[in-house]
Amino acid sequence: MGAYLLGVVLFALGIAVTIALHEAGHMFTARAFGMRVRRYFIGFGPTVWSVKRGHTTYGVAALPFGGFCDIAGMTAQDPVTAEEAPHAMVNKPWWQRVAVLSGGVIMNMIVGVLIIYGLAVTSGLPNPHVDTTPTVGEVSCVSDQTGPETLADCTGTGPAGEAGVLVGDRIVALDGEPVESFVQLRDTVLGKPGEDVVFTVERDGRTLDVTVPVAPVTRLDTAGNPVTAGAVGLSSAPLENLWVSYGPVAAVGATAAFTGDLFEATVRGLASFPAKIPGVVASIFGAERDMEGPMSVVGASRVGGELVERSLWNMFWMMLASLNFFLALFNLVPLPPLDGGHIAVVLWEKVRDFFRRLRGLAPAGPANYEKLLPITYAMAALLLTVGMLVIVADVVNPVRLFG
Repeated sequence: MGAYLLGVVLFALGIAVTIALHEAGHMFTARAFGMRVRRYFIGFGPTVWSVKRGHTTYGVAALPFGGFCDIAGMTAQDPVTAEEAPHAMVNKPWWQRVAVLSGGVIMNMIVGVLIIYGLAVTSGLPNPHVDTTPTVGEVSCVSDQTGPETLADCTGTGPAGEAGVLVGDRIVALDGEPVESFVQLRDTVLGKPGEDVVFTVERDGRTLDVTVPVAPVTRLDTAGNPVTAGAVGLSSAPLENLWVSYGPVAAVGATAAFTGDLFEATVRGLASFPAKIPGVVASIFGAERDMEGPMSVVGASRVGGELVERSLWNMFWMMLASLNFFLALFNLVPLPPLDGGHIAVVLWEKVRDFFRRLRGLAPAGPANYEKLLPITYAMAALLLTVGMLVIVADVVNPVRLFG
């Protein structure tokens, strides 16, 4: 329990640092271009602690669900004093405004890459060439499930052992269909209670087919209800060479390749995010929780606790890197109040003024953000609602990696 709580606290701290660095990216970039940073806060709501240094007030607020960097004159509707006017963001060139608005995203990308590089030269990165072909580690009897983590007593070698499957066999196909992982094999067998299946196995350099009767057994679903599933009595041998460590130079290429894969997976996850919200709501009322669905700070910290409890520190850090990539991409969504929404407004001003010049007109000046307030409020309300739903789901029906 101590290791679990340590992991929860450390991952929550990692999230806080991620948010702090995101906002710091805005702050550092703004200062580099001579803009005035009024406030730099982690969290929202009532102030817990604050201190003023120069023109900037640094602080921590009560609700640790984000943060903000208040830059003078972020919009034309933001009042500035005569002293602040030369340093107001809205009075700076458009490309500097875009750079500042992108500063948090760039910071998160840098943090994610640095974490991956650190893993590459220490504990290693997942081996892209690992052989995941199911290899039999044990044959055993099968029995009904009697509790969340208990099975009834049984004897014998089970259906697979009785049919002739041996420890060390590599299972390359099931009913003629290629099998790439033990999870695929398990899921297929679960859905065939009472049927015969043909295992194609490699043994001592030979390939042979073994017909195995799938025994119908009782299993408990996520709600604790008994269901009939298939079982053959096999367990997988541990995969070998799962992780590969690199030297400082070789790690650069490995980091770039793995970052590309993780970035692509993050894009897919972000694209599927809206479609997964109904499943999150259903899980609040007892439906099975999607392992790849969205998680809140609460859920992610609980998973971090599970990883530390099992000393899976490489997965812990990899999840934190993935969080940085997700935060970066999510903030690029071109809707206010996200960074991408503000960037879209600045680019719209630039395009608008280009066409005005073609017509012989002067630039129209900064956009009127008051016209965007309905979209901003609606988006903020939506984000808050979705965030609260995910938090509730993470409390009543959390994602559990290890059952």
